[in-house]
Amino acid sequence: MIELSAHDIAEITSGTLRGVTADTSLLVTHADTDSRAMRADALFIAKPGEHTDGHHFIDAAIDAGASLVLAERPTDDPSGTAHPAVLVDDVVAAMGRLAAAILVRIRAHSPTTVIGITGSAGKTTTKDLLRALLEPEGPTVAPQGSYNSEVGVPLTIFTAELDTRYVVVEMGADAPGNIRDLAEMVRPDIGAVLMVGSAHAGKFGGADKIAAVKQELVEAIPAQGHVVLNRDDAQVSAMAAVAQAPITWFSSTEDSPPAGDPSEAEDSSRSRGQAAPDQLGALGLNLDEDGHPRFTLRFSESGEEFAVVSGLTGGHHISNLLAAAACAHRAGLPPADIAARLNGLGPVSRWRMERTERADGVTLINDAYNANPESMREALRTLAMISRPGDGRPARRSVAVLGAMLELGDVSIPKHTQLGETVVRLNIDKTLVVGDLAYPLYRGAIAEGSWGSEVQWVATVEEAEAYLDAELMPGDVVLFKSSNSAGLRLLGDRIAAKEGAL
Repeated sequence: MIELSAHDIAEITSGTLRGVTADTSLLVTHADTDSRAMRADALFIAKPGEHTDGHHFIDAAIDAGASLVLAERPTDDPSGTAHPAVLVDDVVAAMGRLAAAILVRIRAHSPTTVIGITGSAGKTTTKDLLRALLEPEGPTVAPQGSYNSEVGVPLTIFTAELDTRYVVVEMGADAPGNIRDLAEMVRPDIGAVLMVGSAHAGKFGGADKIAAVKQELVEAIPAQGHVVLNRDDAQVSAMAAVAQAPITWFSSTEDSPPAGDPSEAEDSSRSRGQAAPDQLGALGLNLDEDGHPRFTLRFSESGEEFAVVSGLTGGHHISNLLAAAACAHRAGLPPADIAARLNGLGPVSRWRMERTERADGVTLINDAYNANPESMREALRTLAMISRPGDGRPARRSVAVLGAMLELGDVSIPKHTQLGETVVRLNIDKTLVVGDLAYPLYRGAIAEGSWGSEVQWVATVEEAEAYLDAELMPGDVVLFKSSNSAGLRLLGDRIAAKEGAL
């Protein structure tokens, strides 16, 4: 974090100093909402939360080294002495103002490029890929895990220093206007929209409303910036109509035409003086025996082509790979360097098609951090492909451990039912459905023709663990897939750790 005084923080946040004077030499060089992450010269952000209140941890934060507190109410230490603090009406809003001011100072010091990424799925993987592409070029800041909210984005910005060359920001949303607010905070130079799916349909009231929220990023990119859009997603490609900035498409469809045919939007952009859109494509896409995407990465602007074998697992990652490549290209990286760095690049964040080989020959793929109907189907297709025989490989038994997809609203039951049908059509050998909310998936598989022990339903994660302990055999390929709160990612960790995992 860049060096700020207590006076600076009070001025930026429109806060009031308490327990410290404006002319003090107190400086902070680190900021966090976690009292356990404090060190000397740190700012502790006492954020109220759903389950706890950061104000209760102020003493612990100061004991751990914090020199200043950002808080919503005055607090004292056990002796009755006022904690050194900046008092504000809304800590979260103050975090946003502080992050915005920090970026202004960094941009005044260095040629910093800010890249915003949004989409219903794939944000974290794309962010991880993009960070790996950019880091050899200069100091790069990107969120840990999935920091993509009004709290997570400022925490990411707080880790930036004056010499930061690239800032990569994930942008999620819980309501209309969220992405617009995040974009106003960080003012991205490049904005990428990955896809619009069914995730959070219940919260937003349908896919069209989800698309409108994601489009807020496109609308925020200035004319001198760049917009990166998925040409294979009709709702994303339609966003070209509102773009002020030049568009770079990415597509895994060799023959285009684009989904939704955004040709009118392209004509509109050209009429505003923009050049014909560039496109990054994946030619000859296929998966190797371990499920890694193999393809030829093509840059239409230069006509250059490069062979790439990804270290990620699953064909659905091709959009993430192309999006990261397109953002890096627009950030100024040469195509040859992008391709070379993508080649073999594997996962960084946990529970995203995370693969473990147990010593007893069981392969586990843990993709249970997030789930929507689209990502569920792609993960199941990957499971089916990896399990198939070929090139001298024997067939392996495919086992799908599936939990609920949350926030689907009125379409939850039919979407789970359809996924049960998909399991049968893909000939998954054994499916374990976990939890009451996922029960329609089990019923869908039964109705589609699953019989005997091919599909099983259990109510709890504990029952699922007992079932897997008894049923798994050497050679099995096991997929864990669900929304985060279903708990299957942790079940996957426990199953992976058994039998002397490698």
